[in-house]
Amino acid sequence: MTAAFTFPGQGSQAVGMGKALADAFPAARAVFDEVDAALGEKLTAIIWEGPAETLQLTENAQPALMAVSMATLRVLETEAGFSVGRDAAFVAGHSLGEYSALAAAGSLTIADTARLLRTRGLAMQKAVPVGVGAMAALLGMDYEAAVAVAEEAAQGEVCQAANDNGGGQVVVSGNKAAVDRAVEIARAKGAKRAMLLPVSAPFHCQLMQPAADVMAEALSKVTIKAPAAPVVSNVLAAPISDPDEIRRRLVEQVTGTVRWRESIAYMAGQGVTRFFEIGAGKVLSGLVKRIAEGAVGVAVGGPADIAAAKDALAAAKTS
Repeated sequence: MTAAFTFPGQGSQAVGMGKALADAFPAARAVFDEVDAALGEKLTAIIWEGPAETLQLTENAQPALMAVSMATLRVLETEAGFSVGRDAAFVAGHSLGEYSALAAAGSLTIADTARLLRTRGLAMQKAVPVGVGAMAALLGMDYEAAVAVAEEAAQGEVCQAANDNGGGQVVVSGNKAAVDRAVEIARAKGAKRAMLLPVSAPFHCQLMQPAADVMAEALSKVTIKAPAAPVVSNVLAAPISDPDEIRRRLVEQVTGTVRWRESIAYMAGQGVTRFFEIGAGKVLSGLVKRIAEGAVGVAVGGPADIAAAKDALAAAKTS
């Protein structure tokens, strides 16, 4: 198998995402109905009608993006014959997308995943008072250089690499003053760009420990099954299948670095040549080209993408 299924993270959301799929395919509509029922509210109304600032709230964006990913996957299964167990060498997701990957692989039910992500979003938002933390993108720096910048900027506060996205994109996270210092240090050291990000909290750093504690409790109460395909863990950049380890790594993920560059490189090194980005946006497909030479990113998010995805999967099977 030379295909991997990947699932987007926060930042890929847009009002209206998944609506065309739900209108065209009953299998997609059923997923949205299941998520609404699990949360006891019409999240679909926010996804499809907005306003954008409500959808962007972490507590809404996280389950919403999962819903779109799972709705897309169900259409790929019913219309294009996709099977995670048969066709995916690996599944992986960026941050919250790791939960989507686990749902796709049958480790978590859609209902449990929706509730976990609602809990995760709320916990991450509440972990740090507004204004105390920040995140910044350092562009044109490799991971090691960005880590050095973060260490220099910390000065007794928290500042650490949060996302290693590949292609010279590293995001740092921590106390606002420390992240401000990191931006200035990165500019002085030759970063192409260094800029604060418009986020509501400093994700994937030690300041998120209260949220990690909340997720440890929440994850202890759900059933996690062995996945139909190995899940490449954000914090390990390596595949895991044991349910207890999956639970543990999801807790670590809240405060740990999303090692996306290494995750893609690992899968490519195992022979994956096509990475199907299932859900909203095309962020991950763009990163694939920068990380794994010769690999192809196939973004699947709307009705028009289904036939092309079927052809791409057939090509992956014969390559």
